[in-house]
Amino acid sequence: MDDFPGGANSFEVCAKFCYGMTVTLNAYNVVAARCAAEYLEMTEDVDRSNLIYKIEVFLNSSIFRSWKDTIIVLQTTKPLLSWSEDLKIVGRCIDSIASKTSVDPANISWSYTYNRKLAEPDKIIEEGINYRDKMENIPRDWWVEDICELDIDLYKRVMIAVKSKGRMDGAVIGEALKTYALRWLPDSVDALISDDHALRNKSLVETIICLLPSDKGVGCSCSFLLKLLKVSTLVGADESLREVLVNRIGLKLPEARVGDLLIPARSPQITIYDVELVQSIVNRFVIHEKSNWDLDVVRKNEKGTDNFILGHGSLVGVGRLIDGYLAEIAHDPNLNLGSFIDLSQLLPELARPIHDGLYKAIDIYLKEHPSLTKAERKRICGLMDVKKLTMEASMDAAQNEQLPLRVVVQVLFFEQVRSSAAARSLNNHPSDASHSTTNLDEECDKTAEENCKPLGKQLSQMKVSAELQKTGKLGKKNSKNSRSGVQLLPSRSRRIFDKLWSVGKGGHGENKSSETSGSSQSPTSIVPGDSKFVSSRHRRHSIS
Repeated sequence: MDDFPGGANSFEVCAKFCYGMTVTLNAYNVVAARCAAEYLEMTEDVDRSNLIYKIEVFLNSSIFRSWKDTIIVLQTTKPLLSWSEDLKIVGRCIDSIASKTSVDPANISWSYTYNRKLAEPDKIIEEGINYRDKMENIPRDWWVEDICELDIDLYKRVMIAVKSKGRMDGAVIGEALKTYALRWLPDSVDALISDDHALRNKSLVETIICLLPSDKGVGCSCSFLLKLLKVSTLVGADESLREVLVNRIGLKLPEARVGDLLIPARSPQITIYDVELVQSIVNRFVIHEKSNWDLDVVRKNEKGTDNFILGHGSLVGVGRLIDGYLAEIAHDPNLNLGSFIDLSQLLPELARPIHDGLYKAIDIYLKEHPSLTKAERKRICGLMDVKKLTMEASMDAAQNEQLPLRVVVQVLFFEQVRSSAAARSLNNHPSDASHSTTNLDEECDKTAEENCKPLGKQLSQMKVSAELQKTGKLGKKNSKNSRSGVQLLPSRSRRIFDKLWSVGKGGHGENKSSETSGSSQSPTSIVPGDSKFVSSRHRRHSIS
């Protein structure tokens, strides 16, 4: 009798029942016994209170009323799935589990597994919490760990039934899916993509994606969604399901961390991380943000960084996130310049009120890719607006030998503009230091508007202020007014300007370099005592 359901053990149960012997039924053998009794047609038509009737009473009065026994019975249906389906044992187990998950936590009287709670110090006895208080403190996701023992096919059916009840919050559904993924998905990449488990992992992650809460704005954290995307990419999940994850992550991108975005690339990509995938996510985020922008508010916020940050904090947060991601992937020697620039330019200018993070990423990329041409260095540095660098970043950039000379000169010039604006603001309001600080940016913008013409015309349009003529006096002012932001130029920066000036006087030929054609005309390249800049056409000389 090879086809006898449940084998010898279930046959023994049926035989003992026929001879009037005591039969012991429990959650582990009741399914096999029920299928065997059905196979032997032990119905009421043959004899009253036959084995089928007895087992059905046991199921309804005991098993389906117990939370853990119902889960055990559902697990034991797997080897006898076709019989269990015909006898509706699977359906009744799933309905019982789904119904219990929807019960008000205050009314739960059965035991359950909640390791996250047990991992914390047990203070119930110490603090004298009574039974009623303990029951009221039962979390809404009390059930998620027990059903994690189910195989993915049965788990999927249970979760569909739970969701169909319409009583479960999306956040709890998301927590259940996260707990199941942590239970079954391996941590290591090698184990994830191994031949023995690749198909199972692929089926598992595809099922979890299908079970995500319908409300895209709640439920699962961005970190969890990115981990699902990482796994789905590694195991080769269906493209449409990965697209679902990309869309969801785009809505929650401000919650992400840099480490979550570091998704390993798969062949034929040669980079360490999948930069194209992150570009898709950022693009979805930008599209979503643009659909929600109020153009009038945007125009107003463009006039003031403070108001902008209040109105578009998520956009600024994503700007910092992507700058941090760029700094990580910049270490990759196989990352081409186009990918770096394309990802950086996906975000609107409003996402970066400060360019320190972008400068850091560019600096790393330049150091890791020393073979870049002058044109390529100029191109990547064009992503950065030196006017949006903080004082600290400006001082670092001014001494950065990786940057093109033109960029260094621009940094020094705008730093001096800022210092001059700070000094002017302080002099205009000597009795109100707070007022000078408030108007510092306005003074700097005003000075920049007046002075920051194309670098090829600056020398013939600007004059030198008294502070810049007398460097000694400026140094004294720096020590007194350090709080207002006025600082001395670094020694390397002075050497640059000295070199520029000496070459400008020498007249040994025109400079055709793309790096210095404009930067050598910086208004900060002056001779002490002169009150006017040298004409730009006499300053275009080689300094290399």
